[in-house]
Amino acid sequence: MLSVTDLACSRGGRPLFRPLNFSLAPGQWMQVMGNNGAGKTTLLRTLVGLSTPEQGRVMWQGRPLAAQLREFRRASCYLGHHAAVKDELTPIENLQTAAALDGQAVNEAQARDALETLGLAGCGRLPTRFLSAGQKRRVLLSRLLLRPAALWVLDEPFAALDTTGADLLGQLLARHLAGGGMALLSSHQPVPLPPGSVVAL
Repeated sequence: MLSVTDLACSRGGRPLFRPLNFSLAPGQWMQVMGNNGAGKTTLLRTLVGLSTPEQGRVMWQGRPLAAQLREFRRASCYLGHHAAVKDELTPIENLQTAAALDGQAVNEAQARDALETLGLAGCGRLPTRFLSAGQKRRVLLSRLLLRPAALWVLDEPFAALDTTGADLLGQLLARHLAGGGMALLSSHQPVPLPPGSVVAL
């Protein structure tokens, strides 16, 4: 379980949002909503230990996040707002490189299967620079299939996706939650899942 108590963040000395209190248990998902600049990305980065809060605490499985960052990062997968793929690599190479940075080994067949699940059949060996913004987003999202994690933290995962891509991501999220996973995501658009909790900034 992920839990947050009196969490507040600031930027340049300016408070971004009021102190927050919420928790997320297995099988649950939460959507972070707010205007541009409200602090959605800052909140998500704080929840995965990449930014330091102004006040409050983040707990994972009943223990302070700061005391177990290594264990938490093995149990979670954070995907930022930007596609974060290298244009000079192929989609398969991008997935293998990302996995290696996480200390995992992913072979070509595994990477290709993940890409095909996200609707990128036949694109695995193309230089990523030839892909559209939506296809690059799908390459990034393919990492969810290759990185076992109880908690998915996704910053604007539906950005640049067409209707088919959004439906595929919705199916991935639904399968993850049905298996006891948790998901926390920011999005300006409706999420194709049964209603979850909302954090409004």
